[in-house]
Amino acid sequence: MLHKRMKQYISSELMSEKHKVEIYQEEKEFIKKYDLISNDITLIEKDPTTRFLDAYIERCNKETEETIAKESFVFLEQPIDYLQKHKNEFLYLESNWLELIGVDAISLEVSDVFGTYDVMVGLQLQKKHEISLKENLSKELHGDEARFELIFNQKDGMWDLNFALNYVQGFNEEMSLEEAYRLIYRFIFKLVERVEEGS
Repeated sequence: MLHKRMKQYISSELMSEKHKVEIYQEEKEFIKKYDLISNDITLIEKDPTTRFLDAYIERCNKETEETIAKESFVFLEQPIDYLQKHKNEFLYLESNWLELIGVDAISLEVSDVFGTYDVMVGLQLQKKHEISLKENLSKELHGDEARFELIFNQKDGMWDLNFALNYVQGFNEEMSLEEAYRLIYRFIFKLVERVEEGS
């Protein structure tokens, strides 16, 4: 799926610019690794901090799931501990980039039980990838307390995946919300790549 979506992205980019594809680091590494373009095409790496510039962002109430406020990209410049100070809220983010990795949206909140930063996504991967998904999550989430929940949702044909960001390599308590979302994106990108590579 990642290969297919990446090829679609490249061809849509090449329609506007004949020999140039603007892309972020994760996609650039992937394209080079799997040799997805011809030598006459130039890859231009975008500034990573712009990935979620056009994202749709909501702050929501955990209990009711009602929207408290729609936010702009500027909101993501706040430190991640905003969520520690507003434990009754979760953040909901949609972005065109998420479609590339087969994710509908990313929700982020502080766990009432563990106090960790919990990530919730719907992941479009076939049910047959269950073992590989679980193995990769177990391997890539670091720490004795690391945990995740993975349930296949028959109705949507997607995986409901929850994991604590605290156990993802690169996480730190000082990061901004924007950096946290980029880390989540990279983690899921690599996860999907490894699962598909292993199948």
